[in-house]
Amino acid sequence: MNFVWFILIGLVAGWLGGLIVRGSGSGFWINLLVGVVGSVLGGWIMSLLDVGGGTLLWQLIVAVVGAVVLLLIVGLFSKKSVSGS
Repeated sequence: MNFVWFILIGLVAGWLGGLIVRGSGSGFWINLLVGVVGSVLGGWIMSLLDVGGGTLLWQLIVAVVGAVVLLLIVGLFSKKSVSGS
C-alpha cells in the first residue's frame, strides 16, 4: 500500500510543481516522473536542512518542493540561448 501512496503523492507533487513553475501540468507520465524524482530530491534537501515530519501532508509538501527545484534546474539547462542578431 505504501507504493500506491508514493505514486499518488508523486502524481500530485508533479502536477503541483508544474503549476507552480510552468503554469500547467505536463501530462500523466511526466507529472509522475517529476513527482517521484522530486520526492527523492525534496527528501534529500530536507535531510540536509535537518527538517522532518511524518504526516501525509508533510510528504506532499516535501515532494512539491523537490518537484519545483527539479523543474527549475531542468529549466536552466533546457532554455535555448537567444542571440541578438
